[in-house]
Amino acid sequence: MSQDLVMDRGTEDAKQFARLLYIAHALTFLFSAGLLSILVLIVNYVKRPETQGTIVYSHHSWMIGAFWWYVVWSAVAWVLAVTVIGIPLALLVWGAAWLWAAYRIIRGFLDLNSNRAMPV
Repeated sequence: MSQDLVMDRGTEDAKQFARLLYIAHALTFLFSAGLLSILVLIVNYVKRPETQGTIVYSHHSWMIGAFWWYVVWSAVAWVLAVTVIGIPLALLVWGAAWLWAAYRIIRGFLDLNSNRAMPV
């Protein structure tokens, strides 16, 4: 006997909306280096309370956390970039932050599709 995960219509709609937010984060991340992700972040903050008690809530928190950590590491890279000596290190930090943000977006999208909550 197999066990199937049953979700109500509201949870399915919230999952679909979260998928769209992951895609929006990915697109803004690719085409604006994350600068336009602030718009998607606002939607995450607005929609998160509606998903309290579901796996989708953890996905909103995951996207929010990913955005803010990306901002922190980008700021560190900018501080390093103002010095000539720090430019190579700044490029390394930016590259690592970019890869990390890409990982968070991809992992979150895949885990959402597999009905898994994110570790937040």
